[in-house]
This record gives sequence, structure tokens and C-alpha cells, in this order.
Amino acid sequence: MNIRRLSTLDASFEQDLKALLAFETAQDDSIDSVVANILKDVKTRGDAAVLEYTNRFDKTNAASLAELELSKAELIAALESLPTAQRDALQAAADRVRSYHEKQVMQSWTYTEADGTLLGQKITALDRVGLYVPGGKAAYPSSVLMNAIPAKVAGVQELIMVVPTPNGEKNALVLAAAAISGVDRVFCIGGAQAVGALAYGTQTVPQVDKITGPGNAYVAAAKRRVFGVVGIDMVAGPSEILVICDGKTDPDWIAMDLFSQAEHDELAQSILLSPDADFLKAVAASIEKQVKDMPRQDIIRTSLENRGALILVRDLDEAAEISNYIAPEHLELSVEEPYAFSQKIKHAGAIFMGRDTCEALGDYCAGPNHVLPTSRTARFSSPLGVYDFQKRSSLIMVSSAGAQTLGKVAATLAYGEGLQAHARSAEYRLK
Repeated sequence: MNIRRLSTLDASFEQDLKALLAFETAQDDSIDSVVANILKDVKTRGDAAVLEYTNRFDKTNAASLAELELSKAELIAALESLPTAQRDALQAAADRVRSYHEKQVMQSWTYTEADGTLLGQKITALDRVGLYVPGGKAAYPSSVLMNAIPAKVAGVQELIMVVPTPNGEKNALVLAAAAISGVDRVFCIGGAQAVGALAYGTQTVPQVDKITGPGNAYVAAAKRRVFGVVGIDMVAGPSEILVICDGKTDPDWIAMDLFSQAEHDELAQSILLSPDADFLKAVAASIEKQVKDMPRQDIIRTSLENRGALILVRDLDEAAEISNYIAPEHLELSVEEPYAFSQKIKHAGAIFMGRDTCEALGDYCAGPNHVLPTSRTARFSSPLGVYDFQKRSSLIMVSSAGAQTLGKVAATLAYGEGLQAHARSAEYRLK
């Protein structure tokens, strides 16, 4: 396999690294045009438009959107239909995700100043959230858990899930995850029309305050367009993993960790940094050996050859510097003292510390959220969490005594800005 080999000793390294990380995020104009028309139609015609697109794209034959809503009984039946091991694993993952996110809940607070003025912050949950989940043959029950559970922990009153069911094909695992997570309503619709229905509301689908969850290029384009009407979590790029290894981990483990992201799709990115040249050769050999047994080997090969890299660094400190520049979605620290080393990391979506901590555990059941910033956005973004489903309101209650002090300050600044009404409003309170 022709996987890229880079070295920080090369004069062209900085340029080579930028070329490796470059990803064309510009929207496809044709997709955006189609999405714009669908959203306009849904906004204008509501149920009728959503039903028309759903029947056309998903080859369903529903007479109304009401037919495409699943009952709670159907969700519970899906959960009960699972093999015991699968059901237990789903429940165990849900319990861990819930336990972790319960620690993120923000609290309201106030304090009172000497003159009796009260200031503070009031925390409230969003009223209604929409969750987009890929459907059909693609089964992502973990995405349901990671989006729905933090919303419910935050106190969201109503959680509405949309999931396409091409040719009427429902995924039992996805529906079971909805039952475990406390999803309130589920509609078997997908694509840009589902995003539009959630954003604008229709006769059957209520308008939400925020839309979260992954989808294809049409869903991503629709989320971009409705942002501002509703909130969105993020517009995610291809999945990424960066592994920093000191050369003392089994190369087969590291090769498989790189595969774990490469198998997502051809645009996924897997990078290994190590100061040990012989270890990089061993991992390359392991990649060649193990890829032949992978059911998704064609996707893995394309991903690793087009966007993957094995990078030789001078030392682990330099690896940390490069990692902070890359700001990866997933970062594995396969080194001797991983927690101490993690203190050198500033930018990463999730940090997996130690040789036994493979990224796959984070995808499913470790507890922290697997919805993470991609495409270097970890420089300024965070994982999805309870805080994404709560909002803050400032509390201000100025006492009569406080108004005497603050009024003069405000009036002086307001006159300076040429805003006389602001100044007079404050001055009226002065005694």
C-alpha cells in the first residue's frame, strides 16, 4: 500500500503537512441548489412537500406524514426484539453515557453586591430538539445515544428524531436506542426535507429549537442553510484519528487503530506520529498484512493512500506540537506516561490515553460524547455535551443604591457614544 511517509527532518515538511491536511470543504453548488429548493418547498407547503420528497427519495408509499410516525410501542418492541447480548450492550453504553453527561449539567447562580444589587446567571434547557439519524442499512445506534442522552440530561422537554427508512427498511438497533434514550417522537423521514420540517415546522412535525446529528452531504447543506432559524450542533467533516506512539506498542494494535477511522469512508484521515523509524516500518508492514482481512478493505486502502500518513518526528515533544497544529478529532497517546503527556495537548476533540485505550471504546461506550469537532475545528470547538442543550440568561436586579453609582457610569459612557436616550434613561434613576 502506498501510504504517505513524511519526516519533520525534511525541508518541505511544513508544506507537506499542510497538503496532507488540506480538505476541500466548499459546498457542491449543485447539492446546495437542490437543498435550497427543497427547504423553500417545505417551508411553503409543509406536510405535503415532506411527504412528496420522502415517497420519491425513500421509495415509500405513505398517504400522510402521520403514517410515518412510529409509536412508543414500536420502539419498545424493537428493543425487545434484540438478542440479549445486543440489548445488554446497548443498555450498558447508555448507562455510561448518561453517567458521564450528568456531570456536565450547568447550574444557575447569583451573588449580591454590598449595595443590594443582585447579579447572576439562569440556566434553562431548550424546549424542543430535533435529532437526525442516518437510517436504512446504516445502523448508528451509538449516534442516537450520544445525541439524545445529553439532551435529556439537560432537561429538554421534547426530543424528536427523524430517520429515513429507504424502501420501508427500519433498523431495530436504531429504534431500540431511541427507546433506551427517552426519545419522545420518531418520524421515518430523512434528507433535506426532514431538516426543513424540523427547522420550520409543518402541520405534523413541530418546529424545534436546535437540530443535531450526522447526515449525508444534503443533510449537511440543509443544516448550514437553516442555521439561524434554529441552532445546529456542527457541520462535521470526515472522521480523523491521530496516533502518537513512542514505538513500544504492538504495531498490529496501532495499524488496526488507524483502520478504525479509515473504514468510515474514503475521505477519513488516519495519521501516526512516532520518533521511532523502525516502528513506523513495522506499522506499515502490519497495515499490509492486516488490510487483506478487512471486509471494508477497499475503503481503508483508499483512505490511507489518499489522506493517511506515517510521520517520523524528532521526539515526542515535537509530536505534541504537530498534534496541536492538526487539532485532531480523535487523538491517541500510546506512550509510557499518557496522562502527564496529555498536559502538552491543547487542541483535540477527544484524547485517548494509554496503550489499552483504543478510539473505538470512545465511539461506543466509554462515556464521553463521540460527536467531536473535525477539520482542525478543535482549535475552537468542543465535543457535543449537555451544555449544547442548555442556555444561559443573565440576571440583573439593581438596587436603588446601586442605580446611583451605575447610573452615573452608564450615563457618562452613553454620552460618549452619542446615545442620549441611554444616558437620560440611567439619569432618571438618580436621586
